[in-house]
Amino acid sequence: MDEQNEVKRKPDWLKIKLNTNQNYTGIKKMMREKSLHTVCEEARCPNIHECWAERRTATFMILGDTCTRACRFCAVKTGMPTELDWQEPEKVADSVSLMNLKHVVVTAVARDDLKDGGAAIFAETIKAIRRKSPFTTVEVLPSDMGGIFENLQILMNAKPDILNHNIETVERLSPKVRARAKYDRSLEFLRRAKELQPQIPTKSSLMVGLGETKEEILAVMDDLRANHVDIMTIGQYLQPTKKHLSVEKYYHPHEFQELKKIALAKGFSHCEAGPLVRSSYHADEQAQSSKKEHLKNDDQEMKNA
Repeated sequence: MDEQNEVKRKPDWLKIKLNTNQNYTGIKKMMREKSLHTVCEEARCPNIHECWAERRTATFMILGDTCTRACRFCAVKTGMPTELDWQEPEKVADSVSLMNLKHVVVTAVARDDLKDGGAAIFAETIKAIRRKSPFTTVEVLPSDMGGIFENLQILMNAKPDILNHNIETVERLSPKVRARAKYDRSLEFLRRAKELQPQIPTKSSLMVGLGETKEEILAVMDDLRANHVDIMTIGQYLQPTKKHLSVEKYYHPHEFQELKKIALAKGFSHCEAGPLVRSSYHADEQAQSSKKEHLKNDDQEMKNA
């Protein structure tokens, strides 16, 4: 076997533990009954069994299951969407309440066909969850919504507990990896979110294994911090099908630990880094960590006043 194929073969640390207990099957049954979509399923997340079966957390995907973008890393169905269910916010909120979640992530397909990019339904989903589960923290993970500031305002006015928008890859590879999204526009989206609601933590995720260099990864960290991003996640890119971009490198867990240390040293309040880490991985812990950090900062400001 040549060296290139040897590198691309999945290493042992990427083996996934399957757990289909009653929590897992119960959540799956509920999603189907309410005609809801999850990014856990649509994007073939490797952590679905851990999150659904052990942690009872899930990432709801609103605005249908068809994305207007065809990113070369993503397994979500692409095309021209026809679905827009204005009852979706209430359905998601009902499920969050029934599942008694302490933290929920709400993401969506990109809807470039909508003038507001789906911002209004995002906002209504946050409000519905707050009405029915007032003690549940809410994280949102939108697309760049076309880079239109008014769309971001609609979303941030609903005051999610965390605003998450993924940078996905390093600047050099962004045109190849992401469809219609732009590296600089994502940074601007994150910066403006913080400007609108300075007290709300912002978060972004990076995939590695697509041919980036370590220097480029560190540059992404610097760019995110320069735009006041608080939380970062770093995970291994896994090729969902043969039609998608191939894996150039599998990073060792030790390399992820090194990247985590560097990220924390650069000032991120929280960093998750590992082969199976995805944007929503351990999101509940990140929410609690951010809350503690903000309470600590508030106490310090009061002492200094």
